[in-house]
Amino acid sequence: QVQLVESGGGLVQPGGSLRLSCAASARLYSMGWYRQVLGKQRELVATFATGGVTNYLDSVKGRFTISRDNAKNTVYLQMNSLKPEDTAVYYCNVREWGGKVFWGQGTQVTISS
Repeated sequence: QVQLVESGGGLVQPGGSLRLSCAASARLYSMGWYRQVLGKQRELVATFATGGVTNYLDSVKGRFTISRDNAKNTVYLQMNSLKPEDTAVYYCNVREWGGKVFWGQGTQVTISS
């Protein structure tokens, strides 16, 4: 069982920045972030697979950057130029080489003036 510890959510004004972190208890094939608004489906925000392959939601391209520290088994999501529509609960998502998926507990990100 992989343990995940998320941090970095909060309240910020439009145009501001936040950085999310997710530390895992093991080395993983891929690490990333999803987000969910109440009443809507959870959507992929960004992922970082072994080998450096990244994938982003179109609406965050150019504003969000995902990075990974393999020595710390940690993935980061730097979020800049935040918009009210980025408000959501953000979930860390990781995948083992065997394909098993684990989710973090979620961290609230609120963009509001």
